[in-house]
Amino acid sequence: MRSRTAGTAALALVDGATPLRAEPVLFDEMLAGFRRQQVSRRLSSSLIDGRERVVRRFQAASGSWPWTWTPAQLEGWVAAGGWAHSTVRNYQGAVGMFCDYACDPRYGWVAECEQRVGLAPSRICHDENMATHVADHEGRPERRPLTRAELQAFFDAADDWVEQLAGSRRKGWLQAFRDAAMFKVIYGWGLRRAEAVHLDLADFSTNPAARQLGSLGVCHVRFGKAMRGGPPRRRAVATVFPWAAGVLEEYLTVVRPQFPGSAGPAVWLTERGNRISTRSVDDRFARWRAAAGLPADLSVHCLRHSYVSHLIEDGVDPLFVQQQVGHSWASTTATYTTVGADAKNRMLTAALAAVLHAVAGTEDR
Repeated sequence: MRSRTAGTAALALVDGATPLRAEPVLFDEMLAGFRRQQVSRRLSSSLIDGRERVVRRFQAASGSWPWTWTPAQLEGWVAAGGWAHSTVRNYQGAVGMFCDYACDPRYGWVAECEQRVGLAPSRICHDENMATHVADHEGRPERRPLTRAELQAFFDAADDWVEQLAGSRRKGWLQAFRDAAMFKVIYGWGLRRAEAVHLDLADFSTNPAARQLGSLGVCHVRFGKAMRGGPPRRRAVATVFPWAAGVLEEYLTVVRPQFPGSAGPAVWLTERGNRISTRSVDDRFARWRAAAGLPADLSVHCLRHSYVSHLIEDGVDPLFVQQQVGHSWASTTATYTTVGADAKNRMLTAALAAVLHAVAGTEDR
């Protein structure tokens, strides 16, 4: 009698069914078991979905099934991808974990594959063909904070588009206003893209230390980036840019009520009254990035990098900045930071003044 342990072949298979093509059905059954294994580990659905997409992409690119995969196929796929180092590690990790699961005798897939297709899966990832994790920050070097001039150019491009649509009474000005406000909120509170998308009205509250900001003194992030195997991390982000609170207040009081579904909880609504998607955020950012003449390598996440860098440039305590963006380690915050020339000159002037003052005090003795 087959074991019914979660994630095993016996649990994934349909008794008595005889598929016309064994290979795709068997592959889907293996992925279903792989999903259950990860769900039992309490991994997030987005992480599980992402890993499954990677495995399916590799299967489609290789044109073969897990029981015929080879290390050379994986290496050729990665070599042709042109992906960033972190993306390569992510893709290799997803394929490697799936192969480890499929080859684990506790789940019974080796025997099942041998019985149904005459071959068994193998582990195609090993130390000699996997990208290593040797740096705290593995993003593309082109991904960087926006300078203050670039940030202003981006916001100007967004505002100009809103004004054009509103002035001509063309359809879409509500969505344009929403998106312009959203990007200012992402920068103004140093949010990740997914964190902004999942914001609800109830996620903003007063800050006793800044009552002048009213109900927008604190942004409570409920869908922060999770640690592996853990739930989304929460954090409270104090409002440090009053202008950003003003932008959000105008959107919430004037524009958002005109959207269908405005009685719902989501801050950012679509024209159908649903919560906006991360894909739409990327698309709008790309449009206004091009309109502002900014490099194509810049992404929405660069607004978060800009938030960190600009606060550090302005002399804000690095520990406070680290807590604002929810980094566990100061080294992570440091990788987000690119200090501009003006800020460096101010720091150099202060450092020289301190040294000269110390030298003068020594000579006076």
